[in-house]
Amino acid sequence: MSESRIALIGIIVEDIAASAKINDILHEYNQYIIGRMGIPYRQGGVNIISIAIDASNDTISSLSGKLGMLKNISVKTIYAKNMGSMNDK
Repeated sequence: MSESRIALIGIIVEDIAASAKINDILHEYNQYIIGRMGIPYRQGGVNIISIAIDASNDTISSLSGKLGMLKNISVKTIYAKNMGSMNDK
């Protein structure tokens, strides 16, 4: 079993039409998601979503990869320096 990690996935949505696909993908991973924040930045013509997640490296990479394959979506992931999840403490 892979060790769990805490990460933050940042998503920039340049096409609001992709929202349904994003939500479908996030729903697949809802058991790992700690929290989600969405910010519509109308002046910039984008939406910004941040996802806090506690999962294995493979799961986090899979989620990031699926999101990154969507058209007009930019995704970056950062990991907590501490390898263990909050569930380990």
